[in-house]
Amino acid sequence: MGAAGMRKLKYGKIAIVVSLTVLIWVWADLTLDETPPARPAVIVVDESVAPKLWVSFSQKPSVDIKVTLSGPHSAFVALDRKLPTEGKTIRFVFDPVVEKMTKPPGRPLRVLDFLQKDRELKQLGLKVKLCEPEVVDVNVVELSKKSLPVECFDEDGVSLKAESIPSKVEMFVPEGARTARVQLSHAEIERARLTPIPITPYVVLAEGLIRHAATPVKVKMPPPTDPLSEETINAPKLGMALSVNLQGYSVQITNQDEVRGPIKIRATAAAKQAYEAMRYQIILEIDDEDIKLAEPRRELKYNFPEEFVRTDEIEINQAPVQARFKLDEPVKPSSESP
Repeated sequence: MGAAGMRKLKYGKIAIVVSLTVLIWVWADLTLDETPPARPAVIVVDESVAPKLWVSFSQKPSVDIKVTLSGPHSAFVALDRKLPTEGKTIRFVFDPVVEKMTKPPGRPLRVLDFLQKDRELKQLGLKVKLCEPEVVDVNVVELSKKSLPVECFDEDGVSLKAESIPSKVEMFVPEGARTARVQLSHAEIERARLTPIPITPYVVLAEGLIRHAATPVKVKMPPPTDPLSEETINAPKLGMALSVNLQGYSVQITNQDEVRGPIKIRATAAAKQAYEAMRYQIILEIDDEDIKLAEPRRELKYNFPEEFVRTDEIEINQAPVQARFKLDEPVKPSSESP
């Protein structure tokens, strides 16, 4: 056998060894199961499969659990790719029809038995070894179809008066339900002032748990109303702001009646009350340059409460007043001895 033949034989042996090594590693990955620490998971009720039932975990739409899985390392890598980046929480969907839990009042669910039937985990090659808790209560309430009056609210829970809204909506609800709600965001309210918009009504089943109607309703909101009313502040209190360079100067306001006259504003009742409670309603700011003028003029500052200015609940409703004044130099102490 020549040198070339020997080299081919050696390369062939090397290729066989590499292939065998790869096969051994693959076999080892498939046969050596890992069992990492328990990880977070959640079981969520699929409400769409039984619209005539309210199925919950002790009146909650989901229940948090912990699961301990076992399987090859590659399966855990594949699982982590499927999970959301934050939390890495495994989501299991509970179908009450498949689990044959559609009869009130419900019954306990053996969590391990339920999880071990999960198809996605099986396809990945993972097994559920342990879970916590081992049992959760499944509650089943039969719903009845009712025609309920519809109430309208904003996203802060404040009641709204709609210009047009269906008086009633048909829904599957618990026996004690009396009204259905529609909730509009601030942006939706503005859109609904221009044209009716679709909003899906809902009923509150329990704290933090709602059930939506099958179809939305059209809601139209009335044009905006001005929350500000015209008000007058009589005998406003005047404050003055002078720099340290002007300390000792006396200020003589020459249009006192105009400066201290009534102030016309537009404000909410709360904003007006807060403005009246301010130490000074108007402030005259005097600059160092004013001492060079025979009769300086400065526009008054209206000392509106800042928190109501930010929320547009108060504004001036007249032309701002200009104060006219004179600055008299301070009297220098006499140098003569007594």
